[in-house]
Amino acid sequence: MPKQTPSLNYKAAGVNIDAGNELVNRIKPLAKSTHIPGVLGGLGGFGGLFALDLQHYKQPILVSTTDGVGSKLCLSNELQRFDTIGIDLVAMCVNDIIVCGAKPLFFLDYFATGHLRVEHGYDIISGIAKGCKIAGAALLGGETAEMPGIYQNEDYDLAGFCVGMVEREKIMRADKVQVGDVIIGLASDGVHSNGFSLVRKIIEVNKSALDTPFMNTTLGDSLLTPTRIYVTPILKALEQLNINAMAHITGGGLLENIPRVLPEGVSAVIHNNSWTWPAIFTWLQQQGNVETQEMLRTFNCGIGYIVILAESDADKALHLFDTLGESAYRLGEIVAAKENAAPEVIFA
Repeated sequence: MPKQTPSLNYKAAGVNIDAGNELVNRIKPLAKSTHIPGVLGGLGGFGGLFALDLQHYKQPILVSTTDGVGSKLCLSNELQRFDTIGIDLVAMCVNDIIVCGAKPLFFLDYFATGHLRVEHGYDIISGIAKGCKIAGAALLGGETAEMPGIYQNEDYDLAGFCVGMVEREKIMRADKVQVGDVIIGLASDGVHSNGFSLVRKIIEVNKSALDTPFMNTTLGDSLLTPTRIYVTPILKALEQLNINAMAHITGGGLLENIPRVLPEGVSAVIHNNSWTWPAIFTWLQQQGNVETQEMLRTFNCGIGYIVILAESDADKALHLFDTLGESAYRLGEIVAAKENAAPEVIFA
């Protein structure tokens, strides 16, 4: 008698359809709580629908971006803390959208894991919904994938996708930046979501315990502080100020992100004493014996967003950001670049 093959199903292969359906049902109210005018329908369809309101635009331009959270997810898993990582995901996308001068409209997420635990998934999506509310964007849909052949156990990954809109004539363009413009920096809330491979290496080499007390909390909780979302203050600033360029300080730090929004012929001078590094960056530098140049090209070092505008508007901008609850610093100015040199950041 030939050996009879046992009856197999998806659950035996490591995929729990019932858990996936339970998660979708639980997160439907979360998504609905983020809805803004323009959203049509809810979760569960094959695509999210959004009706654009074009009556206030002459030449509307759509802006899209995608990003992830990187290896900060490893820290989240190690600490079994999943309630803030979704905020990071939204922030990484919407902060890029506003660099163009655009207002975020809607957001979609991709959540993949080796083993779906509904409670963890719910916490993650709750964070995404919270981030969307802060940014004023609708959580329009997403995808949850359980893939035991790709991810081990409860390892997981996140990706986000955002679409915004801006009037064509209001798009931020590098050619607006001029010699003499002032560079204003908005404070970060910590490491945000870049450089965590180095963070984790420093922790590994020093055998640092994540539950070590640190600045009225623990080292782990300090590192998990979510990325600050700058949408509201920046959109209000765009209404009241003539901003020439902006930059989101992500991977590459101040050194590599500011030149991305500068035209040929100019460079940025940043004064070293214009702001103080938050304690977490001092700790990372000391524990890892990291050179200052490496810190500045890996981490935000306390500055999460850059605004460049005319010197005559600098004081007004600093006052405005202060009233909006942002810690803002006059970091430096735009100068003529060295002959035949590409735009760069010069620390002085």
